[in-house]
Amino acid sequence: MAQRSWKAGERLELVELPTPEPRKGEVRVGVRAAGVNPIDWKMRSYGPLRLAGRVLGPRPPVVVGMDFAGVVDAVGPGVTGFAPGDRVVGGTDFSRRQRGSYADSVVVRADQLCPVPDSVDLTVAAALPVSGVTARMAVVELGRIRRVQPAERRVLVLGASGAVGQFAVQIARSEGAFTVGVCSARNTELVGGLGADAVIDYGSGDALAQARAHGPFHLVIDCVGGYSAAGCRALLSARGLHIMVAGDDPASLLQLLVAPRRSRSILGRPTGRRLEPLVAAVADGSLRVSLAQTLPLTEAEEAHRLSRSGRMTGKLILLP
Repeated sequence: MAQRSWKAGERLELVELPTPEPRKGEVRVGVRAAGVNPIDWKMRSYGPLRLAGRVLGPRPPVVVGMDFAGVVDAVGPGVTGFAPGDRVVGGTDFSRRQRGSYADSVVVRADQLCPVPDSVDLTVAAALPVSGVTARMAVVELGRIRRVQPAERRVLVLGASGAVGQFAVQIARSEGAFTVGVCSARNTELVGGLGADAVIDYGSGDALAQARAHGPFHLVIDCVGGYSAAGCRALLSARGLHIMVAGDDPASLLQLLVAPRRSRSILGRPTGRRLEPLVAAVADGSLRVSLAQTLPLTEAEEAHRLSRSGRMTGKLILLP
């Protein structure tokens, strides 16, 4: 599913492209499932993400999508870690001029892939690359939760019932953090079931004001946007960070410059190394993956409409 050009608002349509042959260090994967992320439709419509795609990405037709899981069907020269028939999960990378994952096959470098054991469904694995990696980077890499004393490990997740939020809650808890999740009333039971120590219904009043009783927080992770950056920073501990997931609009980018520069913007870049602990956690049952809905690849436009609504609980998956 692709756009014929980079024209904003152009619809995705089914196109036939030559099957790509992997070059040195590359692997071709037959896609069994592709995850949907906000970056997919943002790249089609506005802002820095679209500009980056136009400058760094391959020439049209524009195949969007990053998340995929599938089976290796060919490897290029020099690839030793993978062979045809291997089950894998990974993410495409426009900065490497790769086409996206809304297709029946993708070609990526070997370091973008992680093996998937037989015990993990490929549809489930396809939910991990962007959302799971973003959440883990926020908590473990950027948030450096392991360097904080156990008593100071407090994490607030805004948008805890969404795809990134659900992973962030679980990863924070697995790292020993007291975790507070903010969501709608209908999802409080879900977020509590993921391990959140406290759950706040944003419909019952100012969520940040309610969260103050549980702080100060080492991390405030805004997975949805729209929350006051200053209000989030006011809840931080002395070394805490306010992390905006894919905060790519001008107002969010300006917050990165506000002294003492305790706001960050993040969008996970999936690699095999970053995916390994997530796949292992799914395999041993310590990480749950919630699938909101699966749709045929040809209904990618409908998937983007649902994603834009901001009301999805869990992950949207396209099946080629």
